[in-house]
Amino acid sequence: MASTVLKVAVSGLSRCTRHTLLRRHSTTASLQQGIPGPLWKVGRLNHIAIAVPDMEKATALYRDVLGATVSDKVPLPEHGVYTVFVELGNTKLELLHPLGEKSPIAGFLQKNKAGGMHHICIEVDDINAAIVDLKARNIRMLSPEPRIGAHGKPVMFLHPKDCDGVLVELEEA
Repeated sequence: MASTVLKVAVSGLSRCTRHTLLRRHSTTASLQQGIPGPLWKVGRLNHIAIAVPDMEKATALYRDVLGATVSDKVPLPEHGVYTVFVELGNTKLELLHPLGEKSPIAGFLQKNKAGGMHHICIEVDDINAAIVDLKARNIRMLSPEPRIGAHGKPVMFLHPKDCDGVLVELEEA
């Protein structure tokens, strides 16, 4: 009965708002029933990654035209990319360019010649707990174990087919 009333009460709200209210209700109900909530917490947006066909041109756009602070270009051979981070105050952009022929970014740029958004990165407080919980919820991971990412912290990529078409990177905060 209470569940039906809640669904009727939120039916006029946006999908996102309904989801948030229903999630809060379900978390509260779980706690009241003695079932523990997740052992991890989602944090802030760390960065948005953009695949670029020309790293120097892209870096110059953000540094010289838009006036942002940009990092040096750093090779990450274990991920098959070069990275440059663009500081934006409240988050960062990560510019990605292929490093080697087997780079996942090379494949992305073959399909998207002009480049484009590649993934988003969200911080979590405990990546191992997040992985266990997400696997239990049938969210697929793109590698068997977390790897060290561009910030020197463990990262895990979630399958875009399980995340509404978005490649999501989780990074331990």
